[in-house]
Amino acid sequence: MDLLTVLTWFSSLAFVIFGVNCFYSKFIILEFERYGLPTFRKLTGVLQIIGAIGSIIGLYFYPILLLLASLGLFILMTAGFVVRIKIKDNFFKSSPSFTFAAINLFIAIKTFYKFF
Repeated sequence: MDLLTVLTWFSSLAFVIFGVNCFYSKFIILEFERYGLPTFRKLTGVLQIIGAIGSIIGLYFYPILLLLASLGLFILMTAGFVVRIKIKDNFFKSSPSFTFAAINLFIAIKTFYKFF
């Protein structure tokens, strides 16, 4: 199994979990209220789940889908990082969004060079 496959599966599984939690987790509900973005919680969850599914399908069948899904997740996590910095969370609290943004940017770049 190559690095692209491992990172894609890791990211996808994490985003399925994060996405589902956007609908049910009291902690996540309170976090979105703290961010001042409660109306975006469900949309964020849906986008995370779609991105995760798109990444897995793209990994095995349609590389362009992997490229687009990973870029979408990169943008989503970059926005999440900016929101956390804006509300003055420290880097430790902000690091998961930064890390997942970096992972998905790496996946997108690796996919681009491998398939296009």
